Amino acid sequence: MRKKILPLLCTFLCGSLLLPAIVWSAPRVVVSIKPIHALVAGVMQGVGEPQLLVKGGASPHGYVLRPSDARALSRADLIVWVGPQLESFLKKPLATLGKRARQLQLTKVLADRLLPLRKSGSWEEHQHHERADGDGEHGEFNPHLWLDPRLAEQIVAKTAAILGEIDPVHRPQYQQNATRLQARLAALHARLKAKLAPVKHIPFIVFHDAYQYFEAAYGLNAIGSISIDPERKPGARRIRQMRQKIKQLNVRCVFSEPQFEPRLLATIIEGTDAGTGVLDPLGADLPAGPESYFQLLNALADNLLAGLRGPAAS
Repeated sequence: MRKKILPLLCTFLCGSLLLPAIVWSAPRVVVSIKPIHALVAGVMQGVGEPQLLVKGGASPHGYVLRPSDARALSRADLIVWVGPQLESFLKKPLATLGKRARQLQLTKVLADRLLPLRKSGSWEEHQHHERADGDGEHGEFNPHLWLDPRLAEQIVAKTAAILGEIDPVHRPQYQQNATRLQARLAALHARLKAKLAPVKHIPFIVFHDAYQYFEAAYGLNAIGSISIDPERKPGARRIRQMRQKIKQLNVRCVFSEPQFEPRLLATIIEGTDAGTGVLDPLGADLPAGPESYFQLLNALADNLLAGLRGPAAS
C-alpha cells in the first residue's frame, strides 16, 4: 500500500508546484497631472504605482495624448482626473478608450467646494472666497483645486474609498495610507498658514488664475492675472492695464510661470517698483511620486514669500 501511495503523493506535489500561484495584483490606475498623481501614489504605497499622463513641464490645457497614453487608458481599472475644464484632451478618449474603467472626476465629487472662475483678470477682494454654483460639470469654476491641502485631504479619502471597492484585498492598506497622508496634509496646511501670515495682505499679480484655492486657503492678496487665457499671450492693451494696476495698487511682485516669456515680464514691470518671481502650479521640475505634492506646495509658499519680501519690502 505504501508503495502505491508514495508515487501518487509525489505526483500530487509535483503537479501542485506547477500550478500558477494566486497573486493579487494592484489595480491599474492612470492619473492625469502630477499633483493629483502624488496623492494617488501616496494612497497606493506598498500596493502599486499609478501611471502619470502629463509629465514634466507639459501643460494639461493643451496636452496631446500619445499612443502609450491611449493604451494605458484602455487597460486602466481606475482613471483619476480633475475634469474637462482642465484636461480637455481627456474628454473624448474617456468616452471611448476609458469606458471599462472606473472614473474619479474630482470636479464632480468636490463640486460643493469649487471656486468661481474669475474672468476679467482683475479681481475684487470679495471674489476670493465665494463658492461656485453648479454641479461640477457645467458651472464656470476654477479647476486648480489641488492647491488647497484641505481639498487634497478629501481627494485622498475619495481615492482610498474607490480603490477599496475595486481592490478589496488591499482595502486596509489604502485606508492606512490615507489616514497617514491626511495627517501630513493637515500639518502642511498649518505650517503654510503660519509661514504666509506675515505677507497675506501684500498685493501681487500672477501669470494666470491658477492659484485661487491657495489664495483662499491662506487669505492672500492676489489682485489680478497677466493672462486671462493661459494658452494665449496677453496683448498690448492687457499689458498697459497691468502696468497701471501695478502702480495704482503698489503691487509688490509679479509672478510668472516656468513657461512664461521673461522679456514680457520685464516689459510689464518696467518703470514700477514691483519685483518678479516664479510660481509653478504643477511642479514641472519635480520628480513624480508621493512626495512631490508636499514639495510643490512648500516651493509655492517659499517662492511667494521670497517675492513678497523682495526689494520693495526693504
